[in-house]
Amino acid sequence: MADISDEMENNNKQSQILQRLKIRGPQSVRILASHLGITTMGVRQHLAVMENQGLVKQTREARQNRGRPVHLWTLSGMGHARFPDRHQSLSLDLIEAIDRTLGSDQLSSLIGVCGSQQLQHYSALLETAADDLGERLRLLAELRTDDGFMAEIRLLPEGWLLIENHCPLHAAASRCPEFCDAELNMLRTLLQQHADVERADHLLAGARRCAFKITVKAAAQS
Repeated sequence: MADISDEMENNNKQSQILQRLKIRGPQSVRILASHLGITTMGVRQHLAVMENQGLVKQTREARQNRGRPVHLWTLSGMGHARFPDRHQSLSLDLIEAIDRTLGSDQLSSLIGVCGSQQLQHYSALLETAADDLGERLRLLAELRTDDGFMAEIRLLPEGWLLIENHCPLHAAASRCPEFCDAELNMLRTLLQQHADVERADHLLAGARRCAFKITVKAAAQS
């Protein structure tokens, strides 16, 4: 019974490490230990297991202003794959079929229709936040998280950063970047009365996540 309990605890800690690396990017052993509330030796043991499984890997040494270089740990491609890309195979098959039978223009139109439906859905739910931009963004992050994007909001000196730590439509977006364009347009429309929205990080451009810089409009500040 104790062996089963220990195994469950180990699996839980390793899941927490994967989640942390997915959301926060490369991390040192010391930071992971502090986050998990265990010793650095315990973290190293978990990382060694996951490295053997191909889920994590070490990055190159990160130079700091003082002290010795620090080795950072990050997710491997297999580690990223542990976070599901919903309906990946079906989505790609549908995209290929629509593009082949109807053409790229019709495919773009269908993506636009889907984006419009999602915009209407979000708009209705965001009505409860009234004109409070901060509250709208917090609620929007919750909605995006419910849709699988692992979203969060960070406050910046000049506004906010909407971060999406996971893209459940990554495979489809890789095949058809119009999905990304539709997302940006939706965010701009949702927030157009309050703020300007610009893409800050893009998964398809090589970043580890997607992020959007949200700047309060001058008229909204006055």
